[in-house]
Amino acid sequence: MASITMTINGTTVTTEPGTTILEAAQSAGIHIPTLCHHPALPPVGACRVCLVEAEGSGKLLTSCTTPAAEGMSVRTHSPRVLEARRFVVEMILLRHPLDCFSCPSNGNCELQDIAYELGIEESSFAEEGDTCRDHPLEEDNPYFVRDLNKCILCGRCIRACDSLARYHAVDFHNRGIHTMVHPPADRTLEESDCTFCGQCVQLCPVGALAEKPSRGRGRPWELHPVTTVCPYCGVGCELEIQVNSKTGRIANVTSDYGSPTSLNRGRTCVKGRFAWQFVHSGERLTTPLVRRDGELREASWEEALETAAAGLQRIKSDHGPDSLGFFSSARCTNEENYLMQRLAREVVGTNNIDHCAHL
Repeated sequence: MASITMTINGTTVTTEPGTTILEAAQSAGIHIPTLCHHPALPPVGACRVCLVEAEGSGKLLTSCTTPAAEGMSVRTHSPRVLEARRFVVEMILLRHPLDCFSCPSNGNCELQDIAYELGIEESSFAEEGDTCRDHPLEEDNPYFVRDLNKCILCGRCIRACDSLARYHAVDFHNRGIHTMVHPPADRTLEESDCTFCGQCVQLCPVGALAEKPSRGRGRPWELHPVTTVCPYCGVGCELEIQVNSKTGRIANVTSDYGSPTSLNRGRTCVKGRFAWQFVHSGERLTTPLVRRDGELREASWEEALETAAAGLQRIKSDHGPDSLGFFSSARCTNEENYLMQRLAREVVGTNNIDHCAHL
């Protein structure tokens, strides 16, 4: 199918059929602000922040849902567009608490960035009492906090649960000013189908959802990502370890939904995203231990391996090879698990080998 040639802000852009105006603009390096849009989620055009003006169209168009067309001429920052965009953002800020200094998303808040870009400090429509303070902080689970007072109803968390986690644990409830994102039938999040995979937390554009394990471990601008593989099972999910450059310690774990090397395409489970504190645990073994006279003491790897080998040989000699059993780990690589079964079968002579992955 032939390519599409269009004009955005006077620049000729060539793109493929099926591309939206937003995607065509991004491919040409032209910035259009968004809030409800995320490339990992199906577009809905709900927030209206990405409105653009197309020649010949009587109304402004949502660039995230409008397909690019041959010969289309688009303006992304015309006076009409900027006026509409400011109106939309000020309406969102009407009930949004401006507690930016204490917000965990300060410095990583998309609403904050757009307000700064448009020169908005507060909503000109706000009156005393408009700021939402109705919702109690929800923090009963050990993984993340929900502050619905900060929710801007963009629906990213709902779509993340639908299209990425495939659970639909939350949805919009009520109408008008009382609209909120909540599990069905007045259940709590802990009573819902939520598996606490945390994908909704990462895709939240404001501070309505925030990870608990990362509290107090560093501000967004102090962190730098290190790409690694999740150690919890053999799937090999790619993770972004957020390391605090001041302390050198892990402050959070996220994922990259656009990574070309990611098998999981940004998807994570509760363990991969939230159960990383063992890395810095004071109870973590950092050196081999051997038991002497009933007490464990530190040893070199050579001494530990010799002690283990001598113990295995003694048991095999006294009771036979089937008196021994080997348990491997899902945290090991496939190659390491393969070597473990060869050790059991070929060196020791037993088929008593199992693996923790099915437990």
